[in-house]
Amino acid sequence: MNVFITGAAGYIGGSVADRLMKAGYQIRGLVRTQEQANRIAQLGISPVIGTLDDADILAREAQAADAVINAASSDHRPSVEAMLHALEGSGKAFIHTSGSSVVGDDARGEWKSDKIYTEDTPVAVVPEKAARASLDQLIRDAAQHGVRSVILCNTMIYGTGLGASSNSVQIPPLVAQAQKSGVARYVGKGLNVWSNVHIADVTELYLLALKNAPAGSFYFVENGEASYSDIVAAIARRLNLGEPQAWPVEEAIKEWGFGHAVYSFGSNSRVNADKARKELGWKPTHTSVFDWIEHDMKLDTHVVNPR
Repeated sequence: MNVFITGAAGYIGGSVADRLMKAGYQIRGLVRTQEQANRIAQLGISPVIGTLDDADILAREAQAADAVINAASSDHRPSVEAMLHALEGSGKAFIHTSGSSVVGDDARGEWKSDKIYTEDTPVAVVPEKAARASLDQLIRDAAQHGVRSVILCNTMIYGTGLGASSNSVQIPPLVAQAQKSGVARYVGKGLNVWSNVHIADVTELYLLALKNAPAGSFYFVENGEASYSDIVAAIARRLNLGEPQAWPVEEAIKEWGFGHAVYSFGSNSRVNADKARKELGWKPTHTSVFDWIEHDMKLDTHVVNPR
């Protein structure tokens, strides 16, 4: 089976590609540069150089593949529209990578939400995430046009990447900031809580969804949760720093930009993934983000800035 993956040089896309290749799939992967193409080719992925704005390339690859996994962006609507249009009437799988900040709030680290979302919970989407929610609905609606469209809505992903990119976009920037400043910091009081999941468990769910998820389905992806203050405290221990400190959101915005400071690091995003466990037989095995931070997190890899 041939699968076209966007974001094949990225953290999620590259990790999913690695898992699928181990399961016997052949992968063509979209990358932006020749350097990325060379890297993924060494891993056994056939590179396709282009961007999410290259509608003709995306349509061609989607039509030629047996299935498509979109792991390059949770928000780029034109690329999704191009691929869904190319897949109309084919019955092929289109698996889209969304993110659980779509159910995030504007806590700015000041409080812990009591609300835990399931796939059926009504969501009052904040204005900054309205476009993502609309795109998720567009993808689900593609099931009415002959596409086996599936959304996997990931929470905070941790763990070393399995493909060409090692680092995710939440914990590594916190580590980088602590290393740069000598002080581990969380936004506001750090009381906000995010669900989380290990990258190896994420890739298993992509494989299961590719095989068995019904058209129009939506799944949250989580296997635990933690407050940002506790996560940052674990980072401080790993780096042998002093007690972590609160960081005014205005200062965090200067470091990471508004969207990431407020929604990636300052919001609550608590979800329940029992639907994936029951419907797809998903059995995640990694249970502690703290154990990974304190014992398994690599400190000598390049750390990305989410901006």
